[in-house]
Amino acid sequence: MVEASSSQVNARETRLIDLAERIGWPGANLSLLELSMSHRSWCSEVPGSESNERLEFLGDSVLGLVITDYLFHLFPTMPEGELAKVRASVVSAPALAKAAAQVSLGEALLLGKGEESSGGRLKESILADALEALIGALYLEGGWSAAQSFVLGLLAQKARQAAKVPGGADYKTRLQEFVTRRDDEVPRYEVQGFGPDHARMFTACVYVGGELVGRGDGRSKKQAEQAAAQQAWGRLGAGEPESSKPSKGECDAGVA
Repeated sequence: MVEASSSQVNARETRLIDLAERIGWPGANLSLLELSMSHRSWCSEVPGSESNERLEFLGDSVLGLVITDYLFHLFPTMPEGELAKVRASVVSAPALAKAAAQVSLGEALLLGKGEESSGGRLKESILADALEALIGALYLEGGWSAAQSFVLGLLAQKARQAAKVPGGADYKTRLQEFVTRRDDEVPRYEVQGFGPDHARMFTACVYVGGELVGRGDGRSKKQAEQAAAQQAWGRLGAGEPESSKPSKGECDAGVA
């Protein structure tokens, strides 16, 4: 094991301090904040260190309760089933990864060399898990109010938006329900991958009645399909103009 140089340690501390300022860390002790950023790949290279997985476990429950409480009081007549759909869309990995990006969480992550070289700071799963760990750390450091304020600051608007349509922010569900009602069929997806294994990207195309209606890219097949469904929903369900229709050339671009 190669020990970190003083410059590396200083850079790590600087990133943590910057993150603390961005999120309004409720104290002077940054040990819990550092723990929340400690990915298991980092811990495997630093014997004796602890990963953020226990904090992630705690933060997942805190996050769920904050969002559940918010939706329950904001929409007093919404049925339980629809509340569950909205909550699921708000606390999904893609939604959490986007929220993590809002506070530049990736910059403060402690990653092993392998994860660092493979783009771990941008990986959806790592960002989502780290955000949950951060919420757990905030809860321990500042109590319920600190965690609630942070979560709602990032996700309240998304929760309100997700509640406006069936399926929440799950655009595949929105699109399928719309197309099924309108055409009595289901959308068809085609997904292709390109790029090296450590930086794999995917392009998804969605068709309705044989017509290309949406195209999207992502770091996973699921993410690409959601992006394609979102574009298709915008054009079909939200009534965007015909000019927003993707071309077949766009769908093929960059796929290998």
